[in-house]
Amino acid sequence: MPYEYTQKLTKGKRQILLFLSFGALLQAKPNHPLVKVIKYIPNITLELRYATNNNFLNGYIYTKADAFLVKEAALALANVQKELNKKDLGLKIWDAYRPLCAQWRMWEKMPDPRYVSDPRKGGRHTRGTTVDVTLIDLKTGKELPMGTDFDNFTPKAWPSYKDLPKEVLTNRKLLSSIMHKHGFTSIKTEWWHFDLHNWRDYPILDVDFEQLLTSYDQI
Repeated sequence: MPYEYTQKLTKGKRQILLFLSFGALLQAKPNHPLVKVIKYIPNITLELRYATNNNFLNGYIYTKADAFLVKEAALALANVQKELNKKDLGLKIWDAYRPLCAQWRMWEKMPDPRYVSDPRKGGRHTRGTTVDVTLIDLKTGKELPMGTDFDNFTPKAWPSYKDLPKEVLTNRKLLSSIMHKHGFTSIKTEWWHFDLHNWRDYPILDVDFEQLLTSYDQI
């Protein structure tokens, strides 16, 4: 389905379109379906911000949601979690797979490719290869200080920004180094954003969460 057609309908009726249906996904990529992250990391913490009104749009983008990734990314993230657990730390996920229709909604609000991928090019989260994460203390459940909250669109959120307390710089370095060690790459503008190293090899998807959750028994 052409991106222009998706854009037109999404902007008009806010209709959820299936860029690639769940069945077609399984047929086209039988070895690379989307999987529930919690299946591979049972002790992961989820705070899916776009399923709440605590986000930069101040409203719900997902009516139903769970953290989905391609299996390769979920396994890599599981290795990150195992290593962190040895330090009494863990991951909290703010966002993972994102349907293309949701990417359009974000782009309408923030048409800045430094922070939101241009949906005409598909995006990164839409492939199920990207995850937004932070670190938590397993004993308290509290997030480690990272200098900014999620979706802070200022230079302070850039990984290269150094005018921060030593503790924050140490925490950011730990998160980045351990994610890179296990096959993820980062971007210049968001300390929480990580892509599977081969994210471009996966297809762009617009499978909504209701269909994913209903069809999960097929995965």
